[in-house]
Amino acid sequence: MVRFSFAGHDLVALREGALFWPARDALLVADLHLEKASWFARGGQMLPPYDSIATLADLTALVERIAPAEIWCLGDSFHDSEGCTRLPERARAMLGTLTTRRRWVWITGNHDAALVDHCGGEIMDEAEVEGLVLRHEAVPGETRPELSGHFHPKLRMTLRGRRVARRCFVATGTKLILPAFGALTGGLDADHPEILRAVGVGAEALVPLDDRLLRFPIAA
Repeated sequence: MVRFSFAGHDLVALREGALFWPARDALLVADLHLEKASWFARGGQMLPPYDSIATLADLTALVERIAPAEIWCLGDSFHDSEGCTRLPERARAMLGTLTTRRRWVWITGNHDAALVDHCGGEIMDEAEVEGLVLRHEAVPGETRPELSGHFHPKLRMTLRGRRVARRCFVATGTKLILPAFGALTGGLDADHPEILRAVGVGAEALVPLDDRLLRFPIAA
């Protein structure tokens, strides 16, 4: 894991699309969008109903590897505010194991703004932790250092004649947007005008590998 500095804090961007905060022994993820497939199914659009299990399996593997004391979910953890009640039995058991063995905080997002406690953990609209604001969507003009999600950023480029896309973090000196962690989530180009409006000038796309952190300037 390669550390980088953000607003005076040492953080680790993980290739799985999560952020580790060593000083707090905290893992941060954004945009799990659990039960997205079942939400679409209610409207007649049938998708394979395995997204929650796939996402929670990935998260469980990461938690077992990192063993954090805290987990912060930065909004849109469920695709809608009732998503927790639709979790299949296996997914509910997986989530229960995660939420009961450490401090777990759900930051609400635009998809799950009315989230209530059906799955364990604390629920907050946003939080300020050691000088860092943790919220779902970056607020343009916010002067405090801020960690957020919402935009599902991806970096798209051409390598050896092939067009590839890789989820990425988007960072400036005071804003850090996490990629979507969920298995059934799309992505917005890192240089999309809405992302640049949210973070301001001087943004970089950060792509973590196991042994290094690649940085790509984003043109305004």
